Amino acid sequence: MTRLVCASVLVVLLASAAAAADDDAIDSDRPDLSFSAKTVGAGRVQLEAGVLFERTRLAAEPTERRLAAETTLRIGVGDRLELRIDAEPIVRLRGAEDATDVGDLRLGTKWRFLGASADGGWSALALLPVVKLPTAPTPIGSGKADYQLLLLASFELPASFALDVNAGVAAIGQTRPSGYLVQAQVSASLSRKLGATLATFGEISYASREEWSGRDQAAVDVGIVWTVRPDVALDAAVGTSVYGRLPDVFVRAGGSVRFGR
Repeated sequence: MTRLVCASVLVVLLASAAAAADDDAIDSDRPDLSFSAKTVGAGRVQLEAGVLFERTRLAAEPTERRLAAETTLRIGVGDRLELRIDAEPIVRLRGAEDATDVGDLRLGTKWRFLGASADGGWSALALLPVVKLPTAPTPIGSGKADYQLLLLASFELPASFALDVNAGVAAIGQTRPSGYLVQAQVSASLSRKLGATLATFGEISYASREEWSGRDQAAVDVGIVWTVRPDVALDAAVGTSVYGRLPDVFVRAGGSVRFGR
């Protein structure tokens, strides 16, 4: 009986791996911070979810720990256009201030205005405008709306490598003094396929200060994505800050599932 169970599990895993080799396999925008220029496709719905843990050590302040549930809903309304809803259904914050509540809600639209050539002669390009609604109470959120516009570029490289590059600006709502602070943002995520079902990545990201009294920020992270089935993927990532007031360690894990054809 044990041999039969083991053989059945092996068959299922091999079938999953073969199916995941499909050219139309799911492409998730997690767990790295950079967005791909690819869209989910017309008539398809993709749910990406997971958990994020962050630990931030601040001088002369208690260590801050933040645990959040993450969800992203991507809806394809055309071959080159998708609507996005990003949310944190629950956030648990512990540190100088303790709080447990909902996080902020983000609404966005990804428009891929240039598709990659078949021979890799040029990249895929897309625009992603995002509005953050201040649904999270303080201290979880700032209580102010933010506005963001990103240019997304995706490159298919030799030796099974791929590169996603994001660059843009954001208007960050401020409390004191009131108004908006313009923030520059850039990130790059280099990934490589390890066979038909596994891919690893390394990423670096930078953002200018998000508060008048703050300073620029930079972080690095690495991770892995396992395409279990053409419409299902699991992921995990770990990262740390290089400069600025960012978590000294953050861990993200979750998965994505796609519906429709």
